[in-house]
Amino acid sequence: MRILKFGLAAAVAFLSCFSLKAQTGDYDVFVPIAKYLSQGNTEAISAWYADNLDITVLSNGGNASRNQAKQILKTFFESYTPRSFELRYTAGRANMKYALGTLNAGGENFLVTIFVSSKGDTYTIQQIKIERMQ
Repeated sequence: MRILKFGLAAAVAFLSCFSLKAQTGDYDVFVPIAKYLSQGNTEAISAWYADNLDITVLSNGGNASRNQAKQILKTFFESYTPRSFELRYTAGRANMKYALGTLNAGGENFLVTIFVSSKGDTYTIQQIKIERMQ
């Protein structure tokens, strides 16, 4: 019985650390972006775009405005209907983060690289690259 009480107290203390961390602003910017990529929601993704960003889709691309990048991604999703997106790796510093993920679209798998930067609590996508997986 004593072990059970100690175990329960330890579990409560452990879980309270997580809720404190969440309350202090430990936010994973890639969670909503991953959701929108899996849905092919170009409108929602474009809200995260910087005014100008680097976008490369299947070896074509370069610097584009927010509207141009939105159209490039929309055209890609019209040809390759997304089924799922899975984040594989995320890293970075407080003001610059990147993620690698796998997009299953149109019966093919694509490697997606995303770079975001932050100013205060605002994150923007600076670069997105979509390439076929070999």
